[in-house]
Amino acid sequence: MLQNNKPFYILNITIPLFLHFVIDFLKINVILQNKTPINCITKLSLPRKMSSLRFKATESAGSRLLDEAEKVETLKATAIYAKNVFTIAKMKDYLSKSTYKELVQRIETGSQISREIAEHIAQAMKIWSIANGATHYTHWFQPLTGTTAEKHDAFFEPDDNGEAIEKFSGDSLVQQEPDASSFPNGGIRNTFEARGYTAWDPSSPAFIFETVAGKTLCIPTVFVSYTGESLDYKAPLLKATAAIDKAATEVAQYFDKSITKVNASLGIEQEYFLVDLSLYNARPDLQFTGRTLFGHMSAKGQQLEDHYFGAIPERVLAYMVDLENEALKLGIPLKTRHNEVAPSQFECAPMYEEMNLAIDHNQLLMNLMEQIAIRHHFKVLLHEKPYSGVNGSGKHNNWSLITNTGVNLLSPGKTPKNNLMFLTFFVNTIKAVFEYADLLRASIASHSNDHRLGANEAPPAIISIFLGSQLDEILDEVESARVAKKVKNDANLWHGIPKIPELKLDNTDRNRTSPFAFTGNKFEFRAVGSSANSAQPMTILNAIVAAQLIEFKNEVDKQIKKGTKKDLALLNVIRKYIKESKAIRFEGNGYSDEWAKEAETRGLSNIKSTPKALDIYVKDETIALFERLGIYNKRESEARHEILLENFYKKLQIEARIIGEVVTSQIAPACFVYQNELISNVKGLKDLGLAKEAYSSQLNLVERISKHTNIILEQAEAMRQARKTANNIDDIRERSISYDEVVKPYFDEIRYHVNKLEKIIDDAKWPLPKLRELLFLR
Repeated sequence: MLQNNKPFYILNITIPLFLHFVIDFLKINVILQNKTPINCITKLSLPRKMSSLRFKATESAGSRLLDEAEKVETLKATAIYAKNVFTIAKMKDYLSKSTYKELVQRIETGSQISREIAEHIAQAMKIWSIANGATHYTHWFQPLTGTTAEKHDAFFEPDDNGEAIEKFSGDSLVQQEPDASSFPNGGIRNTFEARGYTAWDPSSPAFIFETVAGKTLCIPTVFVSYTGESLDYKAPLLKATAAIDKAATEVAQYFDKSITKVNASLGIEQEYFLVDLSLYNARPDLQFTGRTLFGHMSAKGQQLEDHYFGAIPERVLAYMVDLENEALKLGIPLKTRHNEVAPSQFECAPMYEEMNLAIDHNQLLMNLMEQIAIRHHFKVLLHEKPYSGVNGSGKHNNWSLITNTGVNLLSPGKTPKNNLMFLTFFVNTIKAVFEYADLLRASIASHSNDHRLGANEAPPAIISIFLGSQLDEILDEVESARVAKKVKNDANLWHGIPKIPELKLDNTDRNRTSPFAFTGNKFEFRAVGSSANSAQPMTILNAIVAAQLIEFKNEVDKQIKKGTKKDLALLNVIRKYIKESKAIRFEGNGYSDEWAKEAETRGLSNIKSTPKALDIYVKDETIALFERLGIYNKRESEARHEILLENFYKKLQIEARIIGEVVTSQIAPACFVYQNELISNVKGLKDLGLAKEAYSSQLNLVERISKHTNIILEQAEAMRQARKTANNIDDIRERSISYDEVVKPYFDEIRYHVNKLEKIIDDAKWPLPKLRELLFLR
């Protein structure tokens, strides 16, 4: 490795060592000439001192062993699964038969639970949770901050006699009133209007969350304003889930009248990085932004491809086992763990669940990951791109539709009838993505995900669909086949529909460069960012597929009304949709420049920045779509647009401020110290009468340090002025664009010169843990 990096090694390590030796040799001579006691030599700079915080952090991380406290026993999953969840099965033991029956029926139909029933459930929930050690309860909700929120109340209350009682009523279960004024609301609430309400979501079970400080009963809820508008991610998701249930059920009944409900199913793969906590605490950029704003890439990164699926490091495995134990107790069905592509990058994935529950579990999982990492002296990095030069992290959302009869509507069957049903939902999903590609792109737009989308890794900002050669050919065959005017009910002869072979999960190769890929019996939306709440993209996906299915049914019914046989009418519309949506299908390399050019000729958008991607939310046709489906009203759509823009520019604002602070208070001073040592050494050599050639390389270093240091200081000041200008722009969209197009470009310019300095400054004086330490010390 050193041989391949000789210039870096010589500049960063060898020359500083030599200079320290020369300086200390001269100091020793002075001591000896002055007859100073030899024990004074211990006060010299041997051994040389690294920047103290970085030194302590790297020393701590590098010497970290698997402590006894970190060793974790793998518990039997079947013994602990859902131990801390008040499941339907547990409710049966605490409720009367009539109350239990009504609760199950209400959950299945989505109808409102009466206060009388809620009172019975609250008492059962209180008894169960207190018996399991809970002292407080909270409504657990997902405001538009991107994280979860909670306000704890004690079960304890004094009664009229001054005695302590444990109290939890139906009213407390069903509704609470947290302060709504301090959460993002996009103008829906004034700051002096504090009322907001959390309302119980019975479809997601309550659970006990345990920390070192105690146990709390958490009740999943929606969060709405005083005037009824949603202020969270869950309420719109539930509405979109209801919309696709209704639309998909009506279409499914073309094939099977016994289908009365369709659930959106979801499996979420969660990628993340781990970094030693000591190193994390020595990097202000990681602490405040979740990513490294500076850092020359380590000589060894992911180029050897030796980390992916490799043996899991012992400390990391202890963390994973601990995480899985706690997740299983909370009913999160974690199934998979492995090393990902980049060094110190990992992944965990659960079994598939009903969508609302899967998203709640993913939000809870991210909380768990953070909490448990601290136990193991780690910090979890969920940012989409914490390190430049290696792969970033995503949250792949695997989506499908499951009927109440147990049929996966995106899984081909063996009979022509099942094949036609599969084609119906398969093609309608493709058509929905084609028609609403810009809206789907907006659903995963964020300041942090911009580092992945359209960058040097999957997926690109261009929304396309990968089907695999087998299905691609089948759709081409369906499109081009001649359709008989009469469709026979013959299992061996299904006119116009090619026989679709039984598809297995590995029926086609995977395409890592596709943002939306079919993977056997589901679509994998790979463009979702690792830190995102999946509720937003899944709300959009459910909405657009619901809208498309409604349109499909209208077209089919029109043909049937005109006398066309049902199966032929279905096939006619399917063939039409295949032809209309063909441009969205792409089987090639999404990374390539050629694809960007080809996508443009196909009329596909390539919106690389978040502020412009978000424009679609406030277009008339989008607002009309959401209102038609009952997901957002106009005010809610505009509010979300404003909140997302505000979140975007504020995060860039924080990054800009951190860059300026670190450059001026840490990096430039370290450069000056080393530069002064070089100057002193040059002066000493010059005073000895040596020729300029003897110290010309050191002079060159002085000049290079001076050049790069001047640039980063000048650029930091210019960035500060650009930030001030952007802050004075009233229009939030224009302010966001200014941050994106004027302020943000300074980041890369400053980073470039800081990274140049990192390569030549004495390693002992560089103040920040380097990427080689962050990625490989674990």
